[in-house]
Amino acid sequence: MTSSVLSDFGDFWRLVVDVWETGVFGRSIGELLTAATIFAVFFALRGLFTRYVLAVAERWTARTSNIFDDALRNAIAGPLQFLFLVLGIFFTTQYLDFSGKTELLAENVNRSLIVIAIFWGLRNVITPIGRLLSGFNHILTPEITHWLITGGRAGILLVGGATVLQIWGIQVAPIIAGLGLFGVAVALGAQDLFRNLIGGISILLERRFGIGDWIKVDSVVEGMVEKIGFRSTLVRRFDKAPVYVPNQKLSDNAVTNFSAMTYRRVSWTIALEYRTTHDQLRRIRDAIETFLMEHEAFVQPPEAALFVRIDAFRESSIDLMIYCFTRTTVWGEWLALKEELAYRVKEIVEREGAAFALPGRAIYVEALAPRPEEIATERSAKAEIGAPRRAAAGE
Repeated sequence: MTSSVLSDFGDFWRLVVDVWETGVFGRSIGELLTAATIFAVFFALRGLFTRYVLAVAERWTARTSNIFDDALRNAIAGPLQFLFLVLGIFFTTQYLDFSGKTELLAENVNRSLIVIAIFWGLRNVITPIGRLLSGFNHILTPEITHWLITGGRAGILLVGGATVLQIWGIQVAPIIAGLGLFGVAVALGAQDLFRNLIGGISILLERRFGIGDWIKVDSVVEGMVEKIGFRSTLVRRFDKAPVYVPNQKLSDNAVTNFSAMTYRRVSWTIALEYRTTHDQLRRIRDAIETFLMEHEAFVQPPEAALFVRIDAFRESSIDLMIYCFTRTTVWGEWLALKEELAYRVKEIVEREGAAFALPGRAIYVEALAPRPEEIATERSAKAEIGAPRRAAAGE
């Protein structure tokens, strides 16, 4: 009995050894465990690199006033961490020493991972380069810079994807040729898309407006620009409703950019009553002009026009024109200045004993002398009315 158990145990042990040596896909369990250990080492090195090297780089860049190094560190941190995984997979496959089709598969995987790491880093580096381009605002607007960054990142992704396809033996040229023929067919049905794209480019090149500007396009939209896309522009109306306007409409129509104003205009017509005397008119005009000339918030000549003049004699009023500009172009501040001016105008008019005219019309009725036949008719009517009264009185 004992010898039978020992014999069975020996068979089991030989089976365990055979499984250990045969392993999976022709690799022993020991080799697979060693390969897993190699990958685990590089994974641990990735964690140490993140914890120490990148942490030191973050502290170093935080001490500098330059934002480019911070953006560059954030851009390359992900690809560098991914590179440790690529190294782990490479050394793991090198240790396992594949052959035949498995070797070709492992090589393609390693090549593909290296290409992904490289183009991932290049794509991320585009962002800090865009921060450098933002310093050339006199040449490139922020919107153009954003388009260049977006186009550059998309181009790098396309090149990287084509490189990976080439590694796996997929020819890119026939695909591009097929897309070209397909593109011709699509272009015929996507003319509006290309028109809007060209319209967006013209908007950026002409610098009609930028993000954050207050614009108005008659019969289209009025509001604040939030985003200029390849096809449409997002404009937020003052009621907070978003409006997506095709770029073609913004490039073909007249656009009023209120944010580009140097000064903001105030143009009023004050209607005074005709009973206002000559001296009152002169004092009112001089007082309003003095207020505008002494107020620092209003632009003084010759920087901008400033007029306070008796303008016209209307049907029911004498019109006083006020034409000036404020230094601020902010809507709320401009409204506050207009309110202050309105208070002062009313104070001056009331102080001088004058009044504002209301729209009205006077009707004059001329009394005419009665004709002889009308006098005779009136007398006969009075006689007829008086006869019954005399009879009742006994006359």
